Amino acid sequence: MKQLSAEQIQNNWKKLIDTIEGFISDDRKENLLKMYEDFKERMMFAPASAKGAYHNAMPGGYVEHILHIIQFSLQLKKVWEDNGAEINFTDEELVFAAMHHDLGKVGDLENDYYIPQDSDWHRKNRDEIYKHNPALQYMKVPDRGLWLLQHYSVKVTDKEYIGIKLTDGLYDEANKAYLMSYNPDYNLRSNMAYILHQADMMATHIEFDEWKRGGNKPQVVNNKVPKSTDEQKQVENMKSKFDELFAN
Repeated sequence: MKQLSAEQIQNNWKKLIDTIEGFISDDRKENLLKMYEDFKERMMFAPASAKGAYHNAMPGGYVEHILHIIQFSLQLKKVWEDNGAEINFTDEELVFAAMHHDLGKVGDLENDYYIPQDSDWHRKNRDEIYKHNPALQYMKVPDRGLWLLQHYSVKVTDKEYIGIKLTDGLYDEANKAYLMSYNPDYNLRSNMAYILHQADMMATHIEFDEWKRGGNKPQVVNNKVPKSTDEQKQVENMKSKFDELFAN
């Protein structure tokens, strides 16, 4: 079972904030840091997906996934560049888009995107650790992320906008108009979206492999207490450590 410790969750959050400090220019850094401070507690413990067999369906999974995408995007950019691809975007644009491609999974200003699955049947038969929050207005994940950025007056370049929209590639039907055009005038003007999609695929599959190697399904900390004594003690220890590290 893959599960992040309280220290790992805290360290991952620091890495994310350090990435903003290191890559994002001053003209939008202040507003971006304000957004991250407002969403700190929710974002730190958010999962990256709802099902154990998907990727990082665990507390802290979202931030770890974002850090993977940032890391892999920068690595893949070098591979593309070393092999002759045109790189007409900045590292800031690449990192910004990687950092926010799944921002919509944080939810809206009031509600989480994922909430613990309270149906034992769904947990057992569909491997659903979390479920989508029915209180949310329906939006696609990239659209909600872009909405949150504009709410905090964080400017987005055209390359970042397209990169965020297209990170899921053709897994999202809405992306076909961008990725399957036969008119050269409509071709993407940058390779950044392709690199982001490859990074996302890479991270998702690696995270799935980590889940398989764990042998068990991840547990939700703030859900029903597991039945076994060992699992109950594990959850109680996690909660105690969270309170120790993050309580005001």
